[in-house]
Parts: sequence; C-alpha cells; structure tokens
Amino acid sequence: MEQELLITGAARIVEMAGVSVLLLGAVLAAAAFAFRVSRRTTFHDAYHELRADLGRAILLGLELLVIADIIGTVAIKPTFQNLGVLAVIVAIRTLLSFTLELEVSGRWPWQRDEPGAKPH
Repeated sequence: MEQELLITGAARIVEMAGVSVLLLGAVLAAAAFAFRVSRRTTFHDAYHELRADLGRAILLGLELLVIADIIGTVAIKPTFQNLGVLAVIVAIRTLLSFTLELEVSGRWPWQRDEPGAKPH
C-alpha cells in the first residue's frame, strides 16, 4: 500500500512537471513573440518562430505526460484494460509528437539533418 502511494505520488509529480512545461513554454513563447515583433521583425517571421517555440514546449510537455501515464498505469494496476488504454494514449501522443516534430523542424524525427539546413 505504501509503495502504491509512492508510485502514485511520483506519477503526479511528473504529470505536474509536464503541465508546468506546457504553461511555462506558452508564456515564454508569447514573450519571445512580443519581443520579436517589438524589434521590428516581420510579423510573418515572428509568427513562425512562435509556432516553433510552442511546438517545442508541447513536445517536451507531452514526453513528460507520457512518462506519467506509464508510471501511473503500468506500475500501479497493470490490467489488460489499463494497458490497452495506455497503448491508445501513447499512440495518440506519439502521432502528435511526430507531427509536431515535422511542423517545428520540417523533417520527420528519423530523418537526419542536412548540413546547412535550417528548420522551417
């Protein structure tokens, strides 16, 4: 019972870290966007940088939330139903991570960087 409480607490801490990364990332991205616009960067360029910054924050936050889901599901009650729910959650978040990576960097995660290439 004490071990289950410890594992649940660990999952909640990682979950809160994921939410914190999402919120902090959004605030910092908005501040960076305002700074870029005030520095007379074109709105178009500042907007694309904002999207890239938000995408990076979401990617990191999603990774932490997946970790929290794994801890909470597998370590506490590894039933087939819970594992099935976890599999669906991880699949959705993985697909979202791949599409965000494509949006942020302009390439799929398994593609190598080309020398001199810049992210979109």
